[in-house]
Amino acid sequence: MVARGSPGGGCESGAAYDPAVLLAVDVGNSNVTIGSFRNGSLVAVRRASTPRAGTADEIELLVEGLLHLDDAAFADVSAVAAASVVPAVTAALEAVTARRDRPLLLAGAGTVPLPIRVDRPGDVGPDRLVNALAAARLVGTPAVVVDLGTATTFDCVAHDGAFVGGAIAPGVELALASLAGGTARLPRVDLRSPERAIGRDTAAAIQSGTVLGHIALVQGLLARTRRELADAADIDPQGVHVLLTGGLSRAPFAASIEGVDAIDPDLTLKGLAILHAEVAGGTPLELPLA
Repeated sequence: MVARGSPGGGCESGAAYDPAVLLAVDVGNSNVTIGSFRNGSLVAVRRASTPRAGTADEIELLVEGLLHLDDAAFADVSAVAAASVVPAVTAALEAVTARRDRPLLLAGAGTVPLPIRVDRPGDVGPDRLVNALAAARLVGTPAVVVDLGTATTFDCVAHDGAFVGGAIAPGVELALASLAGGTARLPRVDLRSPERAIGRDTAAAIQSGTVLGHIALVQGLLARTRRELADAADIDPQGVHVLLTGGLSRAPFAASIEGVDAIDPDLTLKGLAILHAEVAGGTPLELPLA
């Protein structure tokens, strides 16, 4: 956990919160996504490949460059909220915000204001906790967030607002890459959904098995997680909210996944803004879904 008002000092409740200049940073295994929030609204989103071994200087240049695409600069930012699953980038981001004298709030089991009912809370990815927080605040509980990224994750929130775990599966792009890299004759194919399940050539067969197969995986796990959450709440499974997010939620195949209430690729960024508003500012933040 980091909640810093100055490089060597603490952050008093409310002192770091300025909704007009919040930078949300989602560091995933494949991409770094930043969102600029002004006056509580998400006004710009930019994305770059994750520099897994990036130094503090490289991370600062990356963030500054992404902000410049929208005629902004790090100097405009008064606070940063981040969820990172890449330790080296986390450390670099801590160094950057310290030397730029900007408060940094890192999402994690110790900072996300949700009960966490799993065996090892500290092992849960911070992005998963932020997704759960966003779902609980934006659509209510019980809820499932399906995050389509390098991994496909299911983040489950019980009817009482607690994060209760979920499921993790290889993402569809990872499956395509592994299939091509682990075989002698199977090619890397485009990520698109074929018209038929029975492929008439190798490329179509791979697309059927990976893309249509991944849709079936998502729908199957979604049905089971909804049922388990519904049974615990003594409600119908249709009463469990379902949100879809992640970089691949923009892909055409995502729209064909059944049982989804809303698709919002920026849900994690919005969750970070909600987290910062509640932890640093002590006030709720209302944001619309896409």
